[in-house]
Amino acid sequence: QVQLVESGGRLVQAGGSLRLNCEASGRTIVGYAMGWFRQAPGKEREFVAAISWSGGNTYYPDSVKGRFTISRSNAKNTVYLQMNSLKPEDTAVYYCAADGPYADPTRVVLPTTPYKYWGQGTQVTVSS
Repeated sequence: QVQLVESGGRLVQAGGSLRLNCEASGRTIVGYAMGWFRQAPGKEREFVAAISWSGGNTYYPDSVKGRFTISRSNAKNTVYLQMNSLKPEDTAVYYCAADGPYADPTRVVLPTTPYKYWGQGTQVTVSS
């Protein structure tokens, strides 16, 4: 079992930056591909970013590409989401997710594959 706890969400002005953290416990995240998702009120959950367990491969949808960066520290059992140039439409609850374990260190889990483990989420609010 992998337990995930997100933190770092808060109110921020449009154009600002924020870094979300996802701390894992229960077992090492080595071998686990990680992802970030978000869900705004009244909307479906949306994929935001994914990273392989080696950290060398990432994937983003067009909506956040160039503004968001996913990274990880396997030594700290933590995954990060750096968000820059934030917009009011980025307002949502952000969730961290893990899937695996995978033998392939370059494997990125796309949103078409259901992630196995999920955190409880952290609220990000971007004011205009």
